[in-house]
Amino acid sequence: MTTLEEHLNGIDEGIKSIILNAAEKSKEIQKGFFTHNKLAGSQNVYGEDQLELDKWADYLILDAMEQSKIVKTVASEEQSEIIEIVKSEGEFGVVVDPLDGVSCVKTNLAVGTILGIFDEGNVLEKGNKMDAAMYILYGPQTSLVYSAKDGVHEFVLDSKGNFILRVEDLKFPESGTIFGSGGLRTDWTKKHLDFIEELEKQNYKTRFSGSFTADFQQILSYGGLFSYPSTKKMPEGKLRLLFECNPLSFIAKYAGGASTDGKQSILEIKPEKISHRTPIYIGGKKEINLAEKMLR
Repeated sequence: MTTLEEHLNGIDEGIKSIILNAAEKSKEIQKGFFTHNKLAGSQNVYGEDQLELDKWADYLILDAMEQSKIVKTVASEEQSEIIEIVKSEGEFGVVVDPLDGVSCVKTNLAVGTILGIFDEGNVLEKGNKMDAAMYILYGPQTSLVYSAKDGVHEFVLDSKGNFILRVEDLKFPESGTIFGSGGLRTDWTKKHLDFIEELEKQNYKTRFSGSFTADFQQILSYGGLFSYPSTKKMPEGKLRLLFECNPLSFIAKYAGGASTDGKQSILEIKPEKISHRTPIYIGGKKEINLAEKMLR
């Protein structure tokens, strides 16, 4: 059995350290579902209600980045400003969604932690400047998926507290027929509705949980497409470019897939601010090509 640490041998030592530190903190986040599952009585910078676990996960991940001693800047979805780590001895930049899909906690559905890693401190870079990305999915099993431009690899947390290799070099199945789309159908644009109806004509089945990490894991496993489009009420989309869309688009690329906002690759978008939102379509290349054809 290959452990995460063994599998990371040979990649950049800084990236390895950041991934391992985040993996260790994910074990504490997992335990927090039992101890920090009440509403915190506060809202994040986007006006969304926070669980105690939101703030706990944010604290743990920021602590992990500080402990690494090589992370210079961190942009977190739970913080309004980019955090500068004064005592850092390195130049790495990290973007993080400490707890993606938190609304699913109440119904015991899977949620996740998402990280993107840059080898320089500027986190307001295009996604194609990213050097590694990872996510941890807290579901029936706790799994960790990472890419450092060397393929996409999945690990599962075992009973001894070790992340053990489950699948090496994951690729999107080309025969997948699953799709998910956020937003109200009545609020979709005509182009997006036409695209979804075309998928339905091709016998694609709807699967949507409300946790981007979980929905992404599903299409990575079975093939297909996930989208949160531009809508009439939110033309800029709902999901955040830095914390959610870029890291998962990075992983999609190295799993043989792609992503788009309907006009260009997500990885080509220059962030204007840390709260930058974007429409997103992500999954297999076949589905992304169809989306771009119908949305342009």
